[in-house]
Amino acid sequence: MEIEDNEMCFACGKDNPIGLKLDFELKDDVVKTTFTPQEVHQGFMGITHGGLLSTLLDEVMANLLYLQNFKAVTAKMEVKFRQPASIGDELTISGWIKREKKQTVNTAAKIVNPKQEKVAEAEAVFIKQNS
Repeated sequence: MEIEDNEMCFACGKDNPIGLKLDFELKDDVVKTTFTPQEVHQGFMGITHGGLLSTLLDEVMANLLYLQNFKAVTAKMEVKFRQPASIGDELTISGWIKREKKQTVNTAAKIVNPKQEKVAEAEAVFIKQNS
């Protein structure tokens, strides 16, 4: 499978009209982005949908690899939800590499709220794709 970016990614694609349009910054081997969920992103009233939080975690880990010139796709991801994320709160999402092997990369990520409380965290295994 060839991995190609056409700017339509739901999370970071600039051409996706319903996308989240996330911007990522890589600094000191950690990638970060921010996102402020709106009412259309809720599950229960006033609470960000857990599937969206999972998407944010996956995307920050994927972009961590992309920004470091890895071509890789998510093979497995485990998410732990720590507390609800309120609609309207700016969330900070961070990701980093835990370990690199010949064919895989193990990553981790977290989401914190404005009080720096952990909302959710994840670990994932990405499979490297042939260049």
